[in-house]
Amino acid sequence: MRRVEIRLLDGPNVYRLEPTVKVELAVGRRRTWYGDRMPEAHARVRLGAAVPPAEAPEPIAKVAAWVGRLHQLGGAAAWMVAEGRATPTGQVRIPVAIHRTSEPGHWVVAFPWRESGRAERIAEAAVVLVERDLDPVTTGGGSRTLRRALVSIASADTSPPAWIRDSQRHTPIISVSGTNGKTTTTRMIGAILRATGRHVGLTTSDGVVIDDRLVEEGDLTGPLGARAVLGRTDVDVAVLETARGGLVLRGMGYESNDAAVITNVSSDHMDQHGLHTLPELAEVKSTIARVTRPDGVVVLNAADDLIAAIAVGVRAPVWWFSMDPGHPRVRRAAARGGRSFVLEDGAIVERDGREHHPILAVAEVPSTIGGLARHNVANALAAAAGARAMGATREHVAAGLRAYRATADQAPGRMNLYGDGSRIAIVDFAHNEAGLSVALETARGLARRMRDNAGGPVVAIIGAAGDRPDDTLRGVGRIAAEDADAVVIKESLHYLRGRTRESLIGELRTGIRAGGGDPAAVPVHVDEVTAVRTELTAAGRPLGDGTAGVLLVLCHEDRTGVTSVLASLGFRPIEGTP
Repeated sequence: MRRVEIRLLDGPNVYRLEPTVKVELAVGRRRTWYGDRMPEAHARVRLGAAVPPAEAPEPIAKVAAWVGRLHQLGGAAAWMVAEGRATPTGQVRIPVAIHRTSEPGHWVVAFPWRESGRAERIAEAAVVLVERDLDPVTTGGGSRTLRRALVSIASADTSPPAWIRDSQRHTPIISVSGTNGKTTTTRMIGAILRATGRHVGLTTSDGVVIDDRLVEEGDLTGPLGARAVLGRTDVDVAVLETARGGLVLRGMGYESNDAAVITNVSSDHMDQHGLHTLPELAEVKSTIARVTRPDGVVVLNAADDLIAAIAVGVRAPVWWFSMDPGHPRVRRAAARGGRSFVLEDGAIVERDGREHHPILAVAEVPSTIGGLARHNVANALAAAAGARAMGATREHVAAGLRAYRATADQAPGRMNLYGDGSRIAIVDFAHNEAGLSVALETARGLARRMRDNAGGPVVAIIGAAGDRPDDTLRGVGRIAAEDADAVVIKESLHYLRGRTRESLIGELRTGIRAGGGDPAAVPVHVDEVTAVRTELTAAGRPLGDGTAGVLLVLCHEDRTGVTSVLASLGFRPIEGTP
């Protein structure tokens, strides 16, 4: 048995809806994960499901047993008595669970905590006692190792977790998660709630935003960002983008939501932190729905089967959103008097049972680019549902969606359009296959409107971070080759993350070949700025002579530099539909 890590999660997580100690252990030889991203039912691992000790390897079961016994031998702490986990006489009932992972040979022992030092030392001691081959049932008080462990546990600090309890917060919360669209949906909900007259605090991958003002920069989609918003006295409502990384590494920073929105799940950040499959990603993201209060609302994507399955495990009513007004889940909801938000006859419509309430035409939502950006139509549906769950009227929804624009100021790096009169450049943060697909779909739609609908060329400048797995990199290259007229690779040297330049470029080229492209004809530029300038000025390039067309830039590293070079070439921001 090998100890992989002991991690203290500060709030709700995939194992427990409270602060949890995660003890990850490995047994057997070291192996590499292999399998399908979307495995068949028999091969799926439910991360949060407890495994009976008899079905776990013996060392893992013994670690779990030692955790329970060390809590008993250490005596009941005040928090255990207060929460009903122990009697005043010291009888401890601490829930300890064993969990599978899809990482070969890796197991997790999880238990709740309220005193950080003691919790960590209990976990460490349990592992050491098993490594010393001491049995949790037969080992008595004469064991020197056990005595030392108990002394260490008793002397440890008792710092509480940093989560915000419901009794401590005064701000209503709506949490937004998913693979793609969560930042845009978060900002749309913020715009709608601003239309109600409330002061809104957002956490996004760009930073903390208070009433459209960026007050703290950085990716703050985890508990640090949540606490930064919830700790303020000038915020009436919190809209919190909640990403996979924070949930896995720290847990949520607060006890419950008043509403939750989950947009979709697709391949992204795979093979990181032990997550390898789409069902596992969906299960992690489901945490925000599982903690939503029973008197709240959970908004789910009716068209995403993995997201729709989350409905089974939530306490709150479920509202659906769907681009298909005839989707079976929407129809069933209507029959039961439920609520859905759908695209119907070119408009965003709220269905309440059998009643239909049009909110506004998609053409009136600037971020949808006249309906071309279908992913933003879906985001607008999700945002409408989320905002309504937080008390916005339909009139507020319409006003907020009209006010929200996909500009560099309101939505940096999210479908930002620039034009010079004949050509359009799209600057977008798309960093996975699904994101690239919808960005290219929008680019193709814009290109068709050029040259009297004859269509102009679409050039895609692609790249990715080095910590993406090979299949993701190849997928990005394949999709670009299939959907764009020309493909360009730009490097992001600050984001190699342990991979060589040659390997990253090679995997993208392999994908381009699989998509029917010629890797030898694909230029490689050292950075995003060089790629943009070359594609818009170099002779012989599809858009280099001013030909009407669309340049899609996957901008991950130097957004300021890219927008500056576009401005120097006469490109100006475009708001709404070109």
